[in-house]
Amino acid sequence: MKFTSEPMTEEVAKEILNWRYSYPYDFYNNTVNDESMSEILDGTYRAVRNEERELFGFYCTGNSAQVPAGRISGVYPAGYIDFGLGMKPAETGLGLGSEFFAYIKREILGQQPEKPLRLTVATFNKRAIRLYEKFGFKKEAEFKTDFATFLTMVEKD
Repeated sequence: MKFTSEPMTEEVAKEILNWRYSYPYDFYNNTVNDESMSEILDGTYRAVRNEERELFGFYCTGNSAQVPAGRISGVYPAGYIDFGLGMKPAETGLGLGSEFFAYIKREILGQQPEKPLRLTVATFNKRAIRLYEKFGFKKEAEFKTDFATFLTMVEKD
């Protein structure tokens, strides 16, 4: 599958924030409000489209890819590029995650090749953790919030 990315727009942001995942991934459901719109339109998010130009997912980098409680816990030392990603609910579980993840990784490394990558994932999301491990990411740190336990995973050679 061929992907392209583009800057986030208000229209696409609203669509993404209205995506609804089924349990247990409903943890990732959002709402359209001033705070979520402000974050997703802050310039750190990019929309990803498939070859038919349909919205397929998104990714973000920097502080937007970090969980605030993790910053308080000190699990985000400097020297990494933090990134996060999401796929349209209808595209999940179809075996397309590897291609999507590989595309995002190439995109980020094409812009900032000098630093290793780091991501944060909820520990219940075994499907995502397996994917990240397949790409050479290793569990680094764990922290808890009132809602979930998270792992940071870093790219290891």
